Amino acid sequence: MSWRFLRDLLSGANKYSTGIGRIWVAVVFIFRLLVYIAAAENIWKYEHDEFECNIKQPGCENVCFDHFFPISHIRLWALQLIMVSAPSLLVVFHVAYRENRGTHHNRKLYKRPGELDGGLLCTYLISLILKTGFEIVFLVLFYKLYNGFKVPRLVKCDISPCPNTVDCYISKPTEKMIFLYFLVATSCLCIVLNLSELSYLIFKYSIKCYLKRYIKKRQ
Repeated sequence: MSWRFLRDLLSGANKYSTGIGRIWVAVVFIFRLLVYIAAAENIWKYEHDEFECNIKQPGCENVCFDHFFPISHIRLWALQLIMVSAPSLLVVFHVAYRENRGTHHNRKLYKRPGELDGGLLCTYLISLILKTGFEIVFLVLFYKLYNGFKVPRLVKCDISPCPNTVDCYISKPTEKMIFLYFLVATSCLCIVLNLSELSYLIFKYSIKCYLKRYIKKRQ
């Protein structure tokens, strides 16, 4: 999979972010995207081939693997990265809309098209809410699909066509669990950063609106 588009998207959205938003972009790019490409992808690359059961019954091993891993960890992480980055497109499109609108009217309608105010602020807040929502949904999905954030060494399977309860072994469970904890931790960190930025922007512009009203009343 080529991640160039995602990298360009994050770089483009970074221009319109606050300080907290830039930290979020750095965390996603360095601690999630690069770790995924450089290490995690290779660890799960042959997970099906390295999944072994102590029986050679045709179809048993495949059925057991499908039962315990209905969706590959690595593909689910890839989907999570795409989904939590996609809301940044809303901000990029809104800024492009402002710039095109100014060009269409042959005059400068906005002093700075990328400044967070008015409609762009609402779009930015919506993107933060969507990012946070996607992060939470995927964490819950991980937990439900794999019965917690763990990678067991041994799983017992009694699904047909297995003739009885068989023992199946997952390769490199400790290494996989370390990366699982790391990626879950970075996901939680991104949630905290998104909520912090959301609170900061709401507080900042609430104070700004209050001061405007106060000055009008004084005048």
